This record gives sequence, structure tokens and C-alpha cells, in this order.
Amino acid sequence: MTDTLSRTGFDIDAARKEILDYCLRSMEYGLNFNTQGNISIRVPGVDDRFLITPTDLEYDRMTPDDIVLVNGDSEVIDGRLGPSSEVTVHMAVYKRRPDVNAIVHSEPVFSNVWGVVGSPILGTLVNMVIYTKGDVPIMPFELSNNTEFGEHMCDAMGDLNAVVWANHGLLTVGPNLRDAFKTSVAVESAAKVQAYARALTDTPIVLEYDKLGITEAL
Repeated sequence: MTDTLSRTGFDIDAARKEILDYCLRSMEYGLNFNTQGNISIRVPGVDDRFLITPTDLEYDRMTPDDIVLVNGDSEVIDGRLGPSSEVTVHMAVYKRRPDVNAIVHSEPVFSNVWGVVGSPILGTLVNMVIYTKGDVPIMPFELSNNTEFGEHMCDAMGDLNAVVWANHGLLTVGPNLRDAFKTSVAVESAAKVQAYARALTDTPIVLEYDKLGITEAL
């Protein structure tokens, strides 16, 4: 299978390394710890192939070869480890959202604060609004290791690029891994600002995506 991918011009080794780089960056930025979170990408130019982080392995112990190649049914095509326990959630997103080519799931503190409160993360910062395309909704708590969760999550997220899983974490999507990751960072920054702002006022100034008139981050 890896030979087939190579013939398409896709460099699977480079893609695996990029995923690991963003995994390590998620720890550096305080988005994840221990074995929490997961990252995946859609393999370009090949139908029904995806790369995703393995299950139950700390990022600082992970190597590029640990990143697993799966199909849309979450079956392992290439890899020595099993895929993330939330692989079916990723597959639900890819099936529902053809515009999505990368997914980042993380468990940052301030995003989780609003998940516990049950209040959306509002447009307190302009870059977040541009990346997410609106306020970040909160999905009511469900166990996340099944396809039904993925379907319910897609319903909650709609056409937005982020959703908070109550009592669990944050999921962001994008046309590429860089944008999906930048969206995670932007949401967590906005969540932190919102928490501080709410300590001072019940009516913080927030932005609306449809009224900004721009679609690219500043």
C-alpha cells in the first residue's frame, strides 16, 4: 500500500513526521498531556486512506513509524500499532465534511472549562472567529469511542471548524494540518480571554463571523 501511495507523489514518511511534529507541539503549547488527544489527516490523491496517531502511546515516546494508515472503516492498512480509540470519530468527520483534510483533538484547560460550564466559546478574538467561522459550540457529554458519538458531534459542529466535547476536550478541523492546529491554538486563546473577561463583565465584546467581511487570519 505504501508503494501505491508513493506512486501518487504522496510522501507518507514526511506526512507521518509532520503529524508527530504537531503532536509534540500540542504538548509544548499545553493542549495535551500524557496520551490525551489525537491527530489525523486525509491522504491526498487516494480514496479512503487516512493517517492517524496510535492508541495509548505518549507523544514523547512516539516515532513517525507509529502513525497508523487506516481506511474509512477504521481498519489498519499499514502500521504496527492500533489506531486511536477515537478513530471512528475522525472517520465520521471525513465522511460528513469533504472539505476537511486534517483533524486535531486536544484537551486544553480553558476550552474544557467552558465545556464543563456548558457555555459556547464566543468570538472574543478575531483570529479564532476567522478560523472557526463562528462561536464554538459545546456538545453534551457522551463517551467518544464510537461512531454514534462522531455523528452527534458532526451535528453539533455543523459547518464550523471547531467543537468542544463537554467534560472532555476540543476538536478542530481544517483544509490542512497546519490550519487545523492553528485553530486549536486560537480557540484555546479565546477561551482563556473569555474566562478572564467574564470575571469582569457579564457582557464581553464579541465578534460575529458574518459581519467581519474577511476570511483569512490577520
